[in-house]
Amino acid sequence: METKVLSTNDEDIALAGKLLANGGLVAFPTETVYGLGANALNEDAVKNIYKAKGRPSDNPLIVHIANKEDIIPLVKEVTPKAQALIDAFFPGPLTIILPKSDLIGKVVSGGLDTVAVRMPINEVANKVIKAAGCPIAAPSANTSGLPSPTRAKYVIDDMSGKIEAIIDGGDCEFGVESTVITLATDIPTVLRPGAVTKEMLEGVIGEVEVANAVLHGMKDNETAASPGMKYKHYAPKARVVIVDADRKTYEDFVNNQKGAFALCFDEDEVSVPRVNFGSENDDLSQARELFDALRRLDEMGAKTVYARIPHTTGVGMAVYNRLIRAAAFTVIDLTKPFTLGLTGQSGAGKSYICKKLKERGFNIIDCDEVVKNIYDTDEALVKSLCAQFGDIMTDGKVDRKKLGNIVFNDKSKLERLNELVHPAVIDRCVSLSTLLSVLDAPQLFEAGAQDKCFKTIAVLADEKTRLKRIIKRDNISEKAAKSRLSSQFSEDYFKANCDFVIYNNDGNDIDREIDDILHSLGF
Repeated sequence: METKVLSTNDEDIALAGKLLANGGLVAFPTETVYGLGANALNEDAVKNIYKAKGRPSDNPLIVHIANKEDIIPLVKEVTPKAQALIDAFFPGPLTIILPKSDLIGKVVSGGLDTVAVRMPINEVANKVIKAAGCPIAAPSANTSGLPSPTRAKYVIDDMSGKIEAIIDGGDCEFGVESTVITLATDIPTVLRPGAVTKEMLEGVIGEVEVANAVLHGMKDNETAASPGMKYKHYAPKARVVIVDADRKTYEDFVNNQKGAFALCFDEDEVSVPRVNFGSENDDLSQARELFDALRRLDEMGAKTVYARIPHTTGVGMAVYNRLIRAAAFTVIDLTKPFTLGLTGQSGAGKSYICKKLKERGFNIIDCDEVVKNIYDTDEALVKSLCAQFGDIMTDGKVDRKKLGNIVFNDKSKLERLNELVHPAVIDRCVSLSTLLSVLDAPQLFEAGAQDKCFKTIAVLADEKTRLKRIIKRDNISEKAAKSRLSSQFSEDYFKANCDFVIYNNDGNDIDREIDDILHSLGF
């Protein structure tokens, strides 16, 4: 199929309208992104949209109209709240979902009983719809899953040979798709954020909720009630990872990532190849530039991209919503003191895993070493320990073996020891943390330190292996070793409470286990 590239003159607009009326597909500019249009009342034409995009047919389409009153035959009822939103925001970047009329087929609605309708403010889009003489179903004019096009050249890249025509109307104004609000629920709910913010909507119709999937993704088996709700969406070919950090921490992190690219704000100072997507405090500029920036990263050959996290309020919510899907919800949280919390059963081999993580550039903070240091330097703590547990000193220092013999066989004494020691240890560890730190903490959960870690890893091994290692390491009897193990959390506890598990039995491929975890986290 030869795809015509049309201008915005009246003759070409008329041709586009004729193509649409006759069942063809035409891409055209709107104020948000370029849309791929078909006659919304022609089911066969709409099916061709799904074919051209490679889009799943369970993803509903938005129906575009040229006049406010054109919504009436498409829905069962224009409710008072719907009318208020129409009066306030049509034409503009807002899509309203209502129960559909029989005029709207199942293909357009994605099999749902609702329809999404909007009236674009873009002059070219409005003229095209009027020229077609029918409502136009139009998702973004890109291959499904890729970033939405804000320039005609990206539509040409994706759609040439697949559709009848593309209207080149220049760059889009807003750069992210319309806000989608459903009025088919008890409380009006934003399903996709855009330039019309939650606060703007509430100013017109009162209480508005934001769907959980907007910022956190869809649950298993959840139906997509709106375009743009799918798990991975808007994604370039490069792997995108969002970095949640302040400016300096982001700069320090990304500047140490060899071979990576930065998707950052204008103000960020980075030394790796970069593509900017607006100013840090200008959400509208970020929205306008995001999709174009994602496309340019592919043009530059980027393989791994670390993106600076946008705000999640106002228009920033729309930017974050698109970026989190481009990243398939992969976010590295550098706002916490420790990147990883490493814990597990005694004898499982945490120190060996720490050695491997250190080789990969992580700073290891060994809680056992911190405890030793505190016992040697914190006179007030040592005095409290002596008052609580009696004779625990040898040569003027805390004898950890003596202390261990007292507490390991008495749960209440062990809990009291933890109450005294853990706060001081964690505070000291926090003071030692740097970018990409691992907290090696056998008692991570007892100390409540898991909340200070981005992710937690349990190191486990079978009981026979652990007993053998403990007996050799600590020069104790099998009975003493078993007693020590019995006072610790079970394997099931660690598996239930940690984000990841490494099995460190003899013969396991530990390097592969570690690298798989780090890759899944975005490193």
